[in-house]
Amino acid sequence: MNNSYYAKQINDIVSEVKKAVIGKDSIIIKTLLAILCKGHILIEDIPGVGKTTLALAFSKALSLEHNRMQFTPDVLPSDVTGFSVYNKIKNTFEFRPGVAFCNLFLADEINRTSSKTQSALLELMEEKSITVDGNTYKLPEPYTVIATQNPIGSAGTHNLPDSQLDRFMIKLSMGYPEFEDEVSILKAKFNAAPLEAVEPVANARIISELQEHIASVYVDDRVYEYIVRLSAATRNHPLIKLGVSPRGTLALMQISKGIAAAMGRDYVIPDDVAYICQDVFEHRLILSSKAKLSDASSSDIISDIIKNVPAPGISEG
Repeated sequence: MNNSYYAKQINDIVSEVKKAVIGKDSIIIKTLLAILCKGHILIEDIPGVGKTTLALAFSKALSLEHNRMQFTPDVLPSDVTGFSVYNKIKNTFEFRPGVAFCNLFLADEINRTSSKTQSALLELMEEKSITVDGNTYKLPEPYTVIATQNPIGSAGTHNLPDSQLDRFMIKLSMGYPEFEDEVSILKAKFNAAPLEAVEPVANARIISELQEHIASVYVDDRVYEYIVRLSAATRNHPLIKLGVSPRGTLALMQISKGIAAAMGRDYVIPDDVAYICQDVFEHRLILSSKAKLSDASSSDIISDIIKNVPAPGISEG
């Protein structure tokens, strides 16, 4: 199968999700590519901008089994991972899977629960498995976590541990819709529930094919070096206390390959890397006190790094 076949498959999925999520094409594309690159997505934004609708639209378009959990202070780790129950008849313990056992797990308002429950997600996000009472259970494939959180500082929120933030491939923000898009949203809601219009256009087999194709996308040594230079620049920046980890460098490489595939190419160019770098790096940085005093944001610093790190002379075609 040629590159255009895979690009069309990706475009078909995006077109289907757009029926329910209006005016957020770049968010849809980035979310899909993170799923196809076997990554997890963190969406931080105010309530009511379509975070949950986005996740549900993907579960329907991709024919994925999905579960949704509203995270609150009283949610326990075992609610997420599962627990063992003693069976008197069989005289043995039986495992009862938690809500995380599905293909697409929507962790809604993840920063409203306790740090202990948040940490229950660490193993399943990294290893795609869950260990309960010494027994390890594999999660179904494909597997993705889409987590939403309210902006830090909202009442009743808890900061996610740095180790967990690092496990999200990208962090996105939906933002308010444009004027014309909000008018279209009102009209769509008046006529019918937008999610009902979304039809399955893919399945586990197609997702697996796309994942294999993306994994085979070629990366030139100069592009590898460019990605590492971008990461290194965050570790040596005077306004950054903690820079991007090797996991973040790997995430940038993986999703850059996804962008190339979506564009119908079987090779990565530096523009692919620069396009997605902000979304991969921003949530991984811890700024220094000097940055806070100078009112510098992670976004501004990453933009400055992309501008100043020289890109190799590799272009499309």
